[in-house]
Amino acid sequence: MAFAAGVDVGSTQTKAVIVDEAGVIVGRALIDTGANVIKAAEDSFLLALNEHEIDEEEVEYVVGTGYGRYRVTFGNTQVTEISCHGRGAVHLFPNTRTVVDMGGQDTKAISVSAEGEIVDFCMNDKCAAGTGRFLGAAAAALDIPIDDLGPVSLRSTKPIKISTTCTVFAESEVLAWIGKGKKIEDILWGVHKSIASRSAGLMRRVGINDEITFTGGVSRNLGMVRALEERLEKPLNISDDCHYMGALGAALFALDHVLTGRTPVSTVSGVTL
Repeated sequence: MAFAAGVDVGSTQTKAVIVDEAGVIVGRALIDTGANVIKAAEDSFLLALNEHEIDEEEVEYVVGTGYGRYRVTFGNTQVTEISCHGRGAVHLFPNTRTVVDMGGQDTKAISVSAEGEIVDFCMNDKCAAGTGRFLGAAAAALDIPIDDLGPVSLRSTKPIKISTTCTVFAESEVLAWIGKGKKIEDILWGVHKSIASRSAGLMRRVGINDEITFTGGVSRNLGMVRALEERLEKPLNISDDCHYMGALGAALFALDHVLTGRTPVSTVSGVTL
């Protein structure tokens, strides 16, 4: 059996996914990117291979994606993360027409066709106030593990309105609210609502069409899921594989080459990027 792989090198984490000839995930891995991007790509790939005891020689094609996609030195080619998230989302949730990808560095809103092709997209253009980095700043200010942000925020009864639009000042504003005696859960829910509002604005620019799939590392934050659903007044598709979506899409592009010989390319409305 032949296998194909995708490696998504993000600003915070690096993910690798291996699929079989049917497009089924048979191996996956996630590690912190750290300072050595090349090593992160290699290590995640090897961990994904080990999960299903696949020999490296059995993987016929590898596609790199993410901000560090050109550092996947063992890859055969590269595809943008926008194309990969769209492709992966439609593979897992075939009725997906809108994708919101929220990572540590940026947030993207993506409109996709039934075939997983990109129709339109846009990215946040103001600092990192609508991204995972904003959550990270809040976690640092409150000395809370980042994985606890969502559960704690969901205990809120009186959310605080967060006014800053810059991650640099987020910590100062959070500490100011603490100084005024506000509850941590109310501050955190305000942070989540602020990010959800900015993300919804991006999505409106490309069109919010059912179904909506939430991807990227922040999709694991149930507080962010709830905040987005309330803001959009629509349910979101999420799964245990949503933070692997870029790597999955890359693996599917790689599989296209294995099955058809076609070289993967990134396109928007049929135009090659």
